Amino acid sequence: MGNAITRRGFVTVVAAGLLATGLAACGNSDTGDDAGDGNGKIVLGFSQVGAESGWRTANTNSIKESAAAAGIELKFDDAQQKQENQIKAIRNFIQQKVDVIAFSPVVESGWDTVLKEAKDAGIPVILTDRSVDSADKSLYQTFIGSDFVKEGRLSGEWLVEQTKNATGPVNIVELQGTTGSAPANDRKKGFAEAIAANPNLKIIASQTGDFTRAGGKAVMEQFLKANPKIDVLFAHNDDMGLGALEAITAAGKVPGKDITIITIDAVKDGMQALADGRFNFIAECSPLLGDQLMELVKKVHAGESVPARVETEETTFTQEQAKAALPNRKY
Repeated sequence: MGNAITRRGFVTVVAAGLLATGLAACGNSDTGDDAGDGNGKIVLGFSQVGAESGWRTANTNSIKESAAAAGIELKFDDAQQKQENQIKAIRNFIQQKVDVIAFSPVVESGWDTVLKEAKDAGIPVILTDRSVDSADKSLYQTFIGSDFVKEGRLSGEWLVEQTKNATGPVNIVELQGTTGSAPANDRKKGFAEAIAANPNLKIIASQTGDFTRAGGKAVMEQFLKANPKIDVLFAHNDDMGLGALEAITAAGKVPGKDITIITIDAVKDGMQALADGRFNFIAECSPLLGDQLMELVKKVHAGESVPARVETEETTFTQEQAKAALPNRKY
């Protein structure tokens, strides 16, 4: 399969879902003075993963803008992709006696101790974008974000449809997200489950690019040197796919034609690459969680019950759909 996959695949729309089944979930700091300042505003302490991608920047902007619009005082911390920074930030929020804590976990494991400290302090916690693997579901109120397994599955299902008539092996390389993170674990799982339907589809190399363009480029360079025949690249986010484009071009291959490229996110740069034919398919993961998050913050602060999981509404894109969506794209 040396040529790009060009036949149009099916498009699956990811509907928004609310799974209300009890209480479960998903640096530099400008935190300022103690929260109890008597101004009557809800004070939200938010710890962000970092600024590793265009998606994350759009996510941060959405949260900051939505907090301002909702009249919520935001104490924001950038963990710079380090769990120890995030744990320190959460403890700072507890000391400041904020009303609600929200964070997007760098990795899934290792949160029980600090989450119990927040619970003991009577501060409700909301998980955004990424989940944790804590067995005690009472440590957080809810999760808001995407179904990462579904994103990986939709990507794999599109590839299965495109290759259903393939007679020989289809060699796939995979650029994974940050090791141990929920999106990396889940997208890998969903994709692998989907491509199992076509025994010709083989993942011949899989390595983390840490969700960054630089990482995507460096790892793709290694893949190309080690594997003379690569038919498909599955990147866990657009930024790694965009970095890989440079490596593929430098190797004398045409991205989108010699190597079919599937990514996840649908940020503007990725959508432009898809519209230009350098990418072939993108499963959307919306970063615009701010408005929904602020509604949840208000509810948990008021002691109201909230769904265990709030999923964002997302879709998938082929080249023509990307061309149609780009003029009105917000991120």
